[in-house]
Amino acid sequence: MDQSVSKEKSGLLRRMNPADFALLAPHLHHRVLDLKVPLEMAGEPIKSVCFLESGLASVVARNRPGMDTEVGIIGHEGMSGTALVMGADWAPHDCYMQMPGEAVCIDLEPFKAALQKSPTLRAFLLRYAHYLHSQTKSTALSNARAKLEDRLARWLLMCDDRVVGDQILITHEFLSVMLGVRRPGVTIGLQILEGRGLIRSRRGEIVIRDRDGLIAVADGFYGQAEAEYDRLLGKLGAVSG
Repeated sequence: MDQSVSKEKSGLLRRMNPADFALLAPHLHHRVLDLKVPLEMAGEPIKSVCFLESGLASVVARNRPGMDTEVGIIGHEGMSGTALVMGADWAPHDCYMQMPGEAVCIDLEPFKAALQKSPTLRAFLLRYAHYLHSQTKSTALSNARAKLEDRLARWLLMCDDRVVGDQILITHEFLSVMLGVRRPGVTIGLQILEGRGLIRSRRGEIVIRDRDGLIAVADGFYGQAEAEYDRLLGKLGAVSG
């Protein structure tokens, strides 16, 4: 095991059965993940699994260049490579860093060997995969039924669950992909939320000023998937206990 590796900052590794973590530990290594670094590419073999410690990764669906949107978000509560847990070797979507961070990673073969050896590891990680599917369902529902400012409020709350402090570093370009809208729509949504005193928006930076107000604007589209994570794995956003 890389001497710089610790399980303290990964929500999943902290919650993992000690015997299961012991199977992974000798093969874990620490990675610094810069902006836009890919963790998976759609249609390509998954080469490693990363348990995020910080930063944010986006799971992005695409049918052709310029036609892409975020369908999932991963922070320190989660991991990449969930397709491996469900028995597939290929990534169904792109997954890349939208905010730089760090992760504890394991290569494909030792990860698959641990899944085969342990009677509990796969079941534990399947609970996370189930949560991620619940998050995707909530994203689909909000994209279909919510107003732009409601969707933006939900996304900012999801980021707030996963970053330290109230500052979110994100460009309008990334936000347009995350929300599946053009950049002028992003500007309008931010102006609406800022006009209500819920955020402060500057170029490349959003500061949350009123989290409860954002929850109200999200209008029920935020909270269901988060409650599912709490039920299956422990409180979302907590990395201890």
